[in-house]
Amino acid sequence: MAASVDIVIPVLNEEVALPRCVKTLSAFIEEHPGREWQITVADNGSTDRTQEVAGELAEQGYPIRVTRLDQRGRGRALKKAWSESDADIRFYMDVDLSTRLDALMPIVEALESGEYQVGIGSRLMKGSEVINRKLQREITSRVYNLMHRAMFFSPFHDAQCGFKAITREVADTCLPLVKNNNWFFDTELLIIAVKSGYRIKEQPVHWEDDPDTRVHVAATVIEDVKGLLRLRFGGVPRAKRL
Repeated sequence: MAASVDIVIPVLNEEVALPRCVKTLSAFIEEHPGREWQITVADNGSTDRTQEVAGELAEQGYPIRVTRLDQRGRGRALKKAWSESDADIRFYMDVDLSTRLDALMPIVEALESGEYQVGIGSRLMKGSEVINRKLQREITSRVYNLMHRAMFFSPFHDAQCGFKAITREVADTCLPLVKNNNWFFDTELLIIAVKSGYRIKEQPVHWEDDPDTRVHVAATVIEDVKGLLRLRFGGVPRAKRL
């Protein structure tokens, strides 16, 4: 049975990139009928015209809704958008379209099947193709991968790729347990989901680095390591499955 799908785009000062992303996603949706699709623009503290641009796109007939938080934090924006959604499958992807959309349907179909409850794009597994990634980011990503796999025996390879989906059940049971509201949000959610018995579909992706990325590597690394240590020594909460 085809599921309803909500694709969330977390944005912070993305007035330039947002129209291209929405138009590309809308074209993709038109090529894949038979499901109830929605695009959610999750603005978390933009100070440019991002919110106005999103409203203009909605007025032009694109299938989008807009949610806004004045307080910044990608995890905070995702938690709000996913919690408010009523879709069966709640996706998110980065506004820069770094991950090619041909990986989207395999994840949606895996979650529709009921065999998996979480789907993630992976740049670090066989079959992936990564273009123009800086050496520093590649090394950092692989070291981080080794850390969370060693500390939690996690089965997934890439916790940080901005291309993920969860089912309605995982949104209801796991999201309230996630404490981090920034970049560690993804990793924390995945670890909680695995420890709660949910299965993760990991999909190889074609990924191209965005030279205009807003990610500050050093600050993100510090936050991620602190998050891993908090879960390792403070304990990973388990969700009560429905």
